[in-house]
Amino acid sequence: MFRKEPPKQNVAGKVAIGAAITAVAGYLAGVLTAPKSGKETREELKVKAGETYGAAEKELKQLHTELNASLSEAASKIKDLSGKASKALDEAVSKGKVAKEKAREALTGLHEGEVEDKDLRKAIAEATRAVENLRNYLKK
Repeated sequence: MFRKEPPKQNVAGKVAIGAAITAVAGYLAGVLTAPKSGKETREELKVKAGETYGAAEKELKQLHTELNASLSEAASKIKDLSGKASKALDEAVSKGKVAKEKAREALTGLHEGEVEDKDLRKAIAEATRAVENLRNYLKK
């Protein structure tokens, strides 16, 4: 009968995440085929993994900051709206708060070394969508 359309995804965010994963995979292939000792290879992999997580941490922190600013702006704008517009913005704010919390949890997990790549990518994607949704509502 009727199909529910999948949620629109941030293309730029997907491309950035895909490029990072591809770069890491290519790097790993190069490192693993290079004529180095196991110890040197492990050390190089550890350094590269730290750089990759550092970039993810930087992106999450930026998204967390943007969510804070957008949520504050939305909170003040909700008071001026009524009816459906207020409800829609309130829903976007709720989703933004959830994404902000997940980003904070991912950052904490990253600092403690307890976050998996899939969870990190998911937190970045959700935070990116939430920021975009809030920006779209605030432009109106």
